[in-house]
Amino acid sequence: MRTDIFARLDREPEPPKIEAPRMSRHRIALFGGTLAFYVAIVVAVLVSSWLVALDWKVMLFRPYQQWPELHAFLDYYVVLGQRGPTAVMIASWLGWRSWRQHTIRPLLTLGCSLLLLNVTVGAVKLGLGRLGPHYATQIGSAEMFAGGDIFPSGHTANAVVTWGILAYLATTPRARRYLSALSATVSLGVGLTTVYIGTHWLSDVLLGWAAGLLILLALPWFEPLITRAEAWIFSVREQWRQRRAAAPAPAPVAAGAPQTVPLPQPIGSESVAAGSGSAAAASAAGAVPAAGQSDAQGAGQNPAHPGAGTRARAHAAHPAHPARSERTPITPAGPRRPPHADRTPRGSTSPARPMTGG
Repeated sequence: MRTDIFARLDREPEPPKIEAPRMSRHRIALFGGTLAFYVAIVVAVLVSSWLVALDWKVMLFRPYQQWPELHAFLDYYVVLGQRGPTAVMIASWLGWRSWRQHTIRPLLTLGCSLLLLNVTVGAVKLGLGRLGPHYATQIGSAEMFAGGDIFPSGHTANAVVTWGILAYLATTPRARRYLSALSATVSLGVGLTTVYIGTHWLSDVLLGWAAGLLILLALPWFEPLITRAEAWIFSVREQWRQRRAAAPAPAPVAAGAPQTVPLPQPIGSESVAAGSGSAAAASAAGAVPAAGQSDAQGAGQNPAHPGAGTRARAHAAHPAHPARSERTPITPAGPRRPPHADRTPRGSTSPARPMTGG
């Protein structure tokens, strides 16, 4: 007996009507506040304010030495913020959901968010060029424009986007609340883990959280583009299906029908065989009536006689057979029998036989 949980795993008969999030006033206000926080973090690091001093204090505290028993677990936990593993896990779940709901919007939304993440976070990383705690050269310095690529934290921003996209695509308010709390907990833990290991400053993590949240808040602006992309992909799929259905199917071959099997031929033999075949056919066609007529006239019979037709067919079957000569064969002179010793050739005088009797 099936329960309601397993029934929900079946594919829905038709695509559900899911409303895409819109850019409401509340979302615009959150976006503006997050953007202001983002800019404030960048300015505070650039001017080497109290935030940079806090970064150095946390780094010199060395949390990985204070609590070494957590190191083994946090080495695995930080993988939840890496781009490759998290993208595979989330894409697998959203791919199943796309199949179940007859739509590819979840996958397109994930792809759009990851593209925005790479462009925005990557550009700021390379533009500011901040060095990490392990490569710092001067205590108290912000280590900006030194060829680094850790500001903002990519692990933290990726955790916010990849796990937060589940809450963004939720279909019910209850699921959205639960998934929002889950994504916030995972991304917060990933950011603090990078500080514990010593790969990021605390300000890197703060800026990573803001960068990921800005992408999630800005996604409704890209919903029209995602909708057009989905419609175009479905139209291409329908055209491909129609073209495939209109293609003529190959004619079935009967079970007892003979099939032509091509024989291998050497290169250039086709033209030679074609030429010789046509010449033989022409010579045979011209030789058949002539041979039949000459045989009929030579025999003094009617050309329609059965013997004339037989000879004509024989000549047609063997066009290369030499024609029989009508002349009388020449025999060698002299007798055919071998000469005998006790016989006298004709024309010679034989000795007189003795006469006996009276």
